[in-house]
Amino acid sequence: MHIIDSHQHFWKYNEADYDWIDDSMPALKQDFFPNDLKPIYEHNGIDACIAVQALSSEVETNTLLKLATDHDFIKGVVGWVDLCNPNVLQRLEYYAQFEKFKGVRMVLQGEEDGFMEQSTFLHGMNLLAPLNLTYDILIYPKHLFTAYHLAKKFPQQKFIIDHLAKPAIRQHQFDNWSELMANFHDLPNVYCKISGMVTEADWKKWQYTDFTPALDTVTEVFGADRLMYGSDWPVCLLAGSYKNVLDIAKTYFGEFSAEQQKKIFYKNAIQFYNLDVSWI
Repeated sequence: MHIIDSHQHFWKYNEADYDWIDDSMPALKQDFFPNDLKPIYEHNGIDACIAVQALSSEVETNTLLKLATDHDFIKGVVGWVDLCNPNVLQRLEYYAQFEKFKGVRMVLQGEEDGFMEQSTFLHGMNLLAPLNLTYDILIYPKHLFTAYHLAKKFPQQKFIIDHLAKPAIRQHQFDNWSELMANFHDLPNVYCKISGMVTEADWKKWQYTDFTPALDTVTEVFGADRLMYGSDWPVCLLAGSYKNVLDIAKTYFGEFSAEQQKKIFYKNAIQFYNLDVSWI
């Protein structure tokens, strides 16, 4: 079976830019580039990936696009563009010229709920769908209600929730998160990435069953048609190997039908991000 990793990162590390990498994450305080990832993909049977921004800067967006040009296995880039900037249309039109520029992500997890309701942000959001650009939502559970109203306000916009909106896996507390996620059941424009789970668990002592409640919820809410696998490499390395992360998804979805597995592991990514892949 083909596999597309719908969520991974590259960066040239420096402390000032990547200040979210704190002292608890020494393994991430180094460079991560395609030549580091390619052998991991070959070992684990990964065909292609989506490179997602990790820095709120167009400089990084430009770097990711250059890497995607130089490395064919990078089939798409989700870059950072300031949707609140007065010249946002100009910037989006510029990036939309690049075949592998597929979508935008502004990091919302550190923002107050009201950020998603402000007029400047909504203006920028309104410009994405006409340019066939997606939006990756990086939030915490406390933002889910506002994110639901945002997605409902833009039914033509394709949204995807990164990392299951980071449920409290370590604390085994899923009730409130699960109730809020259920709102998205009837919003066909919203997808969810099976990614970022190991770093929300106990980094040193997690076990497979820790993820079952969260996976049960998103499977019920989104179904096989609106889920996709993502590794969150290299961030996942804080809590396990690439194979560990892939095995969680393979184990859970292993009893699904062959067609459902194809959707989760590659077909949904192709459809959502409008990827150009030769093997379909």
